[in-house]
Amino acid sequence: MALSQLFPGFTRRFIQTDDAVATACLVGGTGSPILLLHGHPQTSAMWHRVAPVLARQHSVVMADLRGYGDSGKPQGLPDHSNYTKRRMAHDQLRLMSELGFESFAVLAHDRGARVAHRLAMDAPTRVQRLVMLDVAPTLAMYEGTGEAFARGYWHWFAYIQPGESPERFIRDNPSYIDEFMGARSAGLAPFDTVALSEYRRCVALPGAAHGICEDYRATAGLDLAMDRGDREAGIKLQPPAMVLWGEQGVVHQCFDPLLEWQRVASDVVGECMPCGHYIAEEAPEALLERIAPFFA
Repeated sequence: MALSQLFPGFTRRFIQTDDAVATACLVGGTGSPILLLHGHPQTSAMWHRVAPVLARQHSVVMADLRGYGDSGKPQGLPDHSNYTKRRMAHDQLRLMSELGFESFAVLAHDRGARVAHRLAMDAPTRVQRLVMLDVAPTLAMYEGTGEAFARGYWHWFAYIQPGESPERFIRDNPSYIDEFMGARSAGLAPFDTVALSEYRRCVALPGAAHGICEDYRATAGLDLAMDRGDREAGIKLQPPAMVLWGEQGVVHQCFDPLLEWQRVASDVVGECMPCGHYIAEEAPEALLERIAPFFA
């Protein structure tokens, strides 16, 4: 019911990946396709102020990443390889092929933007254009870690720990969504109550805490190795890219996002936005104003 309230006219679909993990998605609109990918600890519901507008000109697909939302949450492998950004990117390639879209644009936030980065690196001919929200490249953020970043993104280091303690921290905290999202610069004020209810529902689903932690564990290991391999081989992001970040966010405080993306991408533009981390919900009009001509 919550999703139908947020996305009237969109259709709910579940697409099986080749390792039998279902990808949940919402599909609506007509025109050139755009894939929307969410971040942690959210779901596709985060696009409710953006997707209906994009759907006036585009076919919009919003996917829940594996481990999140209503998508499958498999047990992590010992090396966490079934939660790498490459594996998640492959889920999205399979999803878009099943929906009949062999090439498409991508709009992605936070963890979804890291998936989008790998997606565009691995399948550059399928990604037409790419917009990434409030991220610097993963490798740059780990290598540039200082006290301010470690304090702001403490979960990057907490969730990669072995054992069940990270999962219990998420699973056993009924206020997890409110505490985590409310701790950012804008508090909980920007968030629609229906969307918040959806985030709370999904983080409490069986396997969700494990999926979240496996996402971060994979990033701290195999994902970093892939990024280093790209750098050593001189391989850069090829599709035209735009990066937007919030002036009140930790990424802006600790990094120069455009400079960092220019180091790994062949064609990238970007700017700071008048908001915090959750751009699509804090400043949807400003976001649409910038991405509409880019995707057109």
